[in-house]
Amino acid sequence: MSSHHIVKEKQEPALYIDELGNFNEELLGQLLEWSPTLLVNGENYDKIFSLGLKVDVLVNGSTEDVQEDTKIIQGPVDALMVAINYLYEEKYPAVNVITRKFDLEKFAGFEDQINLVVFTEKAKHYPIKTGFSVWKPAGSQFLIHGNRYLEVTNLTQTEEEIFVVVNDGFVEFTFSGQPIYISEPL
Repeated sequence: MSSHHIVKEKQEPALYIDELGNFNEELLGQLLEWSPTLLVNGENYDKIFSLGLKVDVLVNGSTEDVQEDTKIIQGPVDALMVAINYLYEEKYPAVNVITRKFDLEKFAGFEDQINLVVFTEKAKHYPIKTGFSVWKPAGSQFLIHGNRYLEVTNLTQTEEEIFVVVNDGFVEFTFSGQPIYISEPL
């Protein structure tokens, strides 16, 4: 990081590594580029430590052989829930999560607490509210999670939950009720 890049605390999304798996190292580097607060599931600590990364918060991990100045938080539930609740209580506005598998049931309900983007090896997943629009080139794909009635513009459905952008331009999602999760291939 060059000296003219000064990042205010909590300005960048925190990064929580739940399960690293075979996650793309270049993308990991991009997510770490602005030195976000790094939280790690205790089960992945050794792997993250071996990559030479400084862990700020260890979630549901052992207090043995932990880096200096690493905060340890424990909770009675799944490490993901402990991490997100911690970030919410500490008033972080956003978090990027790396995990092996996107499980809608695990993440549903957090979208009102914190801006959340979940990365797996092959896709990024995030909640949207009605009226969400984004510019995409023709052929881009979206996976829309959950069986729900919604209206879309500039998209055509190819399979049950898969939608493809028809023309270069904006796509828009309109629906009623709670936010929904969509996914884009990486």
